[in-house]
Amino acid sequence: MPRDTGDSRIGRLHVLTDFSFQQRFSHAELAELAIRGGADTIQFRQKHGTFRDILFNAREVAEVCRSHRVALLIDDHVDIALAVEADGVHLGQTDMPLKDARRVLGPEAIIGITTPSVSLARAAVDGGADYVGFGPVYPTKSKANPLSVKGLEGVLEMANAVDIPVVGIAGITARRAADVLRAGAHGVAVMTAVSCADDPEAATAQFASAIEALRLQT
Repeated sequence: MPRDTGDSRIGRLHVLTDFSFQQRFSHAELAELAIRGGADTIQFRQKHGTFRDILFNAREVAEVCRSHRVALLIDDHVDIALAVEADGVHLGQTDMPLKDARRVLGPEAIIGITTPSVSLARAAVDGGADYVGFGPVYPTKSKANPLSVKGLEGVLEMANAVDIPVVGIAGITARRAADVLRAGAHGVAVMTAVSCADDPEAATAQFASAIEALRLQT
């Protein structure tokens, strides 16, 4: 069953915005559709572009999230998160070190970090991370060089190893979401399953329904 970590700030359904795998919707439009579908956290993800372009897009997403009172995390860019007054960041292992991000953003910011191993996750806990992103749980095409697939067994191992929320990432569909939570994850983070769907709002709603149905069973 999904772990109750006691940190209500960490959402169970993180939807990442995307303009690499689709160009039908802007980042802000995807954020709006995902929130309408039931996402409780938006992660702004833009890997390429000038600083000003990324800042402009992030600021539009921030306005959408504020209007709905939904948490916004900025992937990778601590400076962008600070500029748009986001709720926090999601860091990769090659981004700004966790301790520096915490010093810049302050004690109240939500900071998550991708940790593909238990040792990295424990280091993140010691460093003050609020949650860890773990995966890839399933095969994914959204990363050029994905690490080895961890599977549900990996989720269980990670959830048992740390006392902060574990958010499963990569290859998670609405049908798979409940299995990831049952394995011990606090929540899931999804991108192309929503952004590349015919109807991103409806796709998000399927995830939200699966998560809610599991919650009602507990």
